[in-house]
Amino acid sequence: MRILYHHRTRGRHVEGVHIRGIVGALRELGHRVDVMSFPGADPEHETAAATSSGKGGLAGVVTKLPGVVFEMLELLYNLVTLARMGRAWRTAPPQLIYERYSLFLFATVWLARRRGIPLVLEINDSALVTRVRPLTMRGLARRIERWCFRRATGLVFISTYFRDIAVQAYGDIAPSVVSPNAVDLPRFDPARFDRERLRAERGLAGRTVCGHIGVFAEWHGVDGFVEAIAHRLESVPDLALVFVGDGKTLPAVRELIATRGLADRVLLPGRVPHDEVASWIACMDYAVLPNSNHYGSPMKLFEFMGMGVAVVAPDYAPVAEVIADGRTGWLFPRGDAAACVERVLELAQRADERRRVGDAARDYIASERQWRNNAEQLLTLVPDGAPA
Repeated sequence: MRILYHHRTRGRHVEGVHIRGIVGALRELGHRVDVMSFPGADPEHETAAATSSGKGGLAGVVTKLPGVVFEMLELLYNLVTLARMGRAWRTAPPQLIYERYSLFLFATVWLARRRGIPLVLEINDSALVTRVRPLTMRGLARRIERWCFRRATGLVFISTYFRDIAVQAYGDIAPSVVSPNAVDLPRFDPARFDRERLRAERGLAGRTVCGHIGVFAEWHGVDGFVEAIAHRLESVPDLALVFVGDGKTLPAVRELIATRGLADRVLLPGRVPHDEVASWIACMDYAVLPNSNHYGSPMKLFEFMGMGVAVVAPDYAPVAEVIADGRTGWLFPRGDAAACVERVLELAQRADERRRVGDAARDYIASERQWRNNAEQLLTLVPDGAPA
């Protein structure tokens, strides 16, 4: 089948990983996939510089505009989409459109219905949830979203919670599946790495290492976790913490570590290219996710588990869909920083437990959460009569 993957994102970081994962899996299943990206974005050829900087390009300029101006440009992008889709149809008509849904974008759904082509929307964002960038024209965004969710051929939600709030708000939406994130297991294979050499090079030899990878943002709770555990580290002298990434709260975390004299116990390497993420996970004995949100499916969760590194994580519904407490990870009551710290400190002294749960986590990923699983799921939404 000829599939057109359309997205209006910058195609960087987590979103780029997801795009490459789905596109690669569809191609492995024997389909021809063309990617139509935002002008200047190329998630299939993301460079290390782009991964680490997070700046530059047309998208970088546009995202700095005031809210209402930014949203008006999002609406106008429908005209760009129609023109680009028209050219694609003339050169290589798709038999299926798979789109990473974006707010205010309806042109693809309208055109697919007009041409009689199946269209599946992947829902990672919504006007129904709290977003990093607040919505100015929320009412209009929700009306467009309702129209798209009802008229697409199918919808792929990243969590059951996400689908439930969409059904509650919009009623009779298109047929849907719940497809959490996944991982490229051959790339996230602990057998690829010389663990002891990496740990020695990074000053972690002889330590029990608990790690985290992700953006230092308020809703991820890294700053609160470090503050809560800082005065307890003396009770577990072999424990080291590694927090990979950067963001708004990183300066506060650095200051806290310096003030408490914990530079030898807490390592902050900053943001690294995605190609290096697995090598950092290889240094870890277990991982921690201090906080998340009600609807998201954290990519880092799957990458940790794929490497056989089990995670201490909050019991939000999307996380609990992936982690079976005590079997493939450990859950604590969301918002309870003290409970998170207690579990991390307890596990620092339970090597057998960490290995048992880590091995089970990797087995779960291998059987259910590789990108091919997501690709197979989304294709179930395509009507039987669609061209193959």
